Parts: sequence; structure tokens; C-alpha cells
Amino acid sequence: MRRTERHRVENANSLWHIYKTVPFLKVVKNFAVIQLARYTPFLQVKNQLYRKFLKMDIGEQTAFALMVMVDIMFPEKISVGKNSVIGYNTTILAHEYLIKEYRLGDVCIGDEVMIGANTTILPGTTIGDGAIVSAGTLVHKDVPAGCFAGGNPMRIIYTKEEMEKRKANDLFFQDQEGGGYD
Repeated sequence: MRRTERHRVENANSLWHIYKTVPFLKVVKNFAVIQLARYTPFLQVKNQLYRKFLKMDIGEQTAFALMVMVDIMFPEKISVGKNSVIGYNTTILAHEYLIKEYRLGDVCIGDEVMIGANTTILPGTTIGDGAIVSAGTLVHKDVPAGCFAGGNPMRIIYTKEEMEKRKANDLFFQDQEGGGYD
């Protein structure tokens, strides 16, 4: 189960209550900042926009690729560790508006995480340090540190231990071929 706060609504669906849950001017400002960040090719500028105007916690040398869409209403609930890569056109959500309720949840992405292109990360999830999430994944539950996850629905493809074993085997075969990592 994802870690989200649930807020019940009466009468119309929860999206009709949007400006009771988040100020209109905050959404307008966030929209402008996010659109600028989505298209800028300058990684440091993106990170500064996210930190300064959206109050996101972004680690050093983290790279958001072109067209990444962060939560427009609650970006401050997103944190990304250092030296991580968020792939092209990834969506990171900290809210869900449903018929009878809306949900809010923190999204925590660790250090040295690789998120493939076109991934969607749902609220209330954590992606552990050193994890790899393949392209096109729907992250609907936590991803443990060091593992490789992918698919829709997402599943763990390799655990941290299996990943370490694969890396050790790759090094072994590189040495046998006279190559190696430079």
C-alpha cells in the first residue's frame, strides 16, 4: 500500500474541489515554472527552478531530462537524491484526484537512481538508492535500493543481490576478453 493521506469530498468529484485543496495562484506559478523547466536544456537551471520556486529537494548533479513533468499542485512533496537521472517525459505525481476523495503522498527518489523514459511515479512511493527503473514503468509501489524494476504493473526484475552478481559476472567476462572498464 502506498503512503498517502486520504481526503474525502462531498457532492462533486474531488477535482471539482481543486481550489479548495490548493491555491489557484500557486497552480499558475507552478505551471509557468514547470513548463520553463521542461524545455530548458540547462540542467543546473532546471534544478534551481525546482529548488527555488517549487521547494523541491533536489540533490547535486541530479539530471532531469527534457519534458519531465513534476506534480503541478504539490511539487514540494517530491525529493530526489544526488546524482540521479530522471528520464525523458517521466511524470512524478504527489497527488491523485478520484471521485469521492483525493490523495496526497510524498515521493522520495534516492541517490544514484536511474529512471527510464516515459515512466510514471505515483504518490506515496519511495525508490531506493541505486535502483534502476526501466522505461515505461508505472511505479505504483516502493522500489527497494539497488534493484532493477520495470513493467506495468511494475515488478522487481532483479534484486540488489542479483544485480551485484550480474555486475561481478560482467567484470569477469570483460577480464577474460582482455577488456575492462576504463
